[in-house]
Amino acid sequence: MVVDVTELRARARRHLGPHFTRKDTWESDFPVFVRGEGSYLIDTEGDRFLDGLAGLFCVNIGHGRDDIARAASEQIGTLAYASNWGSAHVPAIEASALIADLAPGDLGTTFFVNSGSEAVETAVKFARQYHRSQGNPQRTKIISREMAYHGTTLGALSVTQLPKIKDPFGPLLPGVRSVPNTLGYLGDCGPANELDCIAAIEAVIEEEGAETIAAVFAEPVQNGRGALVPPDGYWAALRALCDKHGILLVSDEVICSFGRLGHWFGHGLTGVVPDMITFAKGSTSGYAPLGGLIVREQLVRELYDSPKGGVFTHGATWGGHPVSTAVAVANITAMRDENVLGNVSARGPKLKSALDSLMRSHRCVKDVRGTGFFYAIELMADSDSGREFTEQESLTVLRKVLPEAFARTKVILRGDDRGATMLMISPPLVADDEVLSELLHGIDSMLTDIEKAIQP
Repeated sequence: MVVDVTELRARARRHLGPHFTRKDTWESDFPVFVRGEGSYLIDTEGDRFLDGLAGLFCVNIGHGRDDIARAASEQIGTLAYASNWGSAHVPAIEASALIADLAPGDLGTTFFVNSGSEAVETAVKFARQYHRSQGNPQRTKIISREMAYHGTTLGALSVTQLPKIKDPFGPLLPGVRSVPNTLGYLGDCGPANELDCIAAIEAVIEEEGAETIAAVFAEPVQNGRGALVPPDGYWAALRALCDKHGILLVSDEVICSFGRLGHWFGHGLTGVVPDMITFAKGSTSGYAPLGGLIVREQLVRELYDSPKGGVFTHGATWGGHPVSTAVAVANITAMRDENVLGNVSARGPKLKSALDSLMRSHRCVKDVRGTGFFYAIELMADSDSGREFTEQESLTVLRKVLPEAFARTKVILRGDDRGATMLMISPPLVADDEVLSELLHGIDSMLTDIEKAIQP
C-alpha cells in the first residue's frame, strides 16, 4: 500500500485534535502508525517501533491478536448494541461475572463505563450517593495524594493532584484535599501507622471532620511522580484508617489492574481489599474502549435497599457496550489461559535488576522505581555530584533529547515532567526476553544521549 505520509500529517494537523500534545510536536514529522504486531507498531514507512509504553499502559496482551479481532467482529454481527438500562446483554453479563471471579473479597458488582476518567467519576458519584443513602449527606469530601493522576473529566480532574492540568479549568469540585504520597518510603519502614504519610491523612481527616469525608483515592502503584511502590503495611494502614472513620477506600487501578503489576488487581501487591476498584486500559488491552467501577456487593445492596436509594443514579449510552465487553471477555480469557501474568512475574524482577544496573552505569539516573512491567527512571544531571537538572536542561531532555532518541532507537517510551524529569516504561505483558533486551538496549542508548547533551 502506497501512503503519502506528508499528506496524512497535513490532514491530521488541520482536522485531528491531538491529546496532551504540544504545538511544536504536532508540527514535527510525527509517526503515523498503520499496523501492530505483538510488541511492535509499524508506521507508514514500514519502520517497526518497539511499543515500550504498551500504547498508554494498556496494550497488555500485545498488538494484532486475531482472536480478539474475531470476538469483536462476531459480536458486531450478532448484536452491535443494546443498553444496560433496565435490561442486559450476554457479553456484559459474562464480562462482569469474569471480573467478579478475579476481583478480591466481595468486590462483585461492576458498573461499566468507557474510560479510566469515567471510572473515577463513577467512583466519586457512587461514594457520594452511597453516603447520602445511608443518612450521611454531609460526606462529600475526597482525599487523594500529591502528584496523583486520576483522570480528566471534571470530577476526576478534581481528584487529580497535578496543578499543571487542573489550573486551566478551575474552579473544580470543592472539598478535595491533598495528602503526601509515598515518595521516599521503601520496603519495611517500621510500623506503617506511624509513617508521616499516614499521619498526614489522619490529620486531614481530623481537620475536615471524619463525618464529612466520603472516600480516599489511591493507586496501588502511583503513576504520577513515577511508579511509586508503597512501603510494607501502607495499604493495611489505609484500610484501618478508613474503617475507623467510616470512609470508603477506592483503589484506582486504571493502570495497575489486569496484569501490569503481575496480578489481576492491586490486592495481589497490597494484600488489602478496598471498597471500590476503578479499571480501564488493560481490561481490553486497548482493543476497544472500556472502563469500569467494581464495588463491594454489600455496599451496592445497602444503597439499593435504603429508603433514599433504589437506584444508582448514573449511566452512559455506551456503558457496557456489547462489542467492548465481548472484547474484554476475549482479552481476559486469553490472558488467563496463556498465563500472561506468569510472564510478568517471571520477567519483572529481571527487568528491574537490569534497570538498576543501568542506574549504576549512567550518571544521569537518580532512581529507578516500580514493579512488574511498570517502571520509572528518574533523571538528573549528575548522580555523582548530586546536581539536578536546571529548568532549561529538563526542557531540553523532555522536548528534544528524548523525542529524538525515541525516533532514532525506534523504542517508544514516555518522557514525564510530573514532579521530576522521568522516563516511563511499561511494555506489553507478553514481551519476551528478546523484546526486553531490545527495550533495555534502547533505554541504555537514550541515557547516553542525555549524558552527551547535559554536562555534569
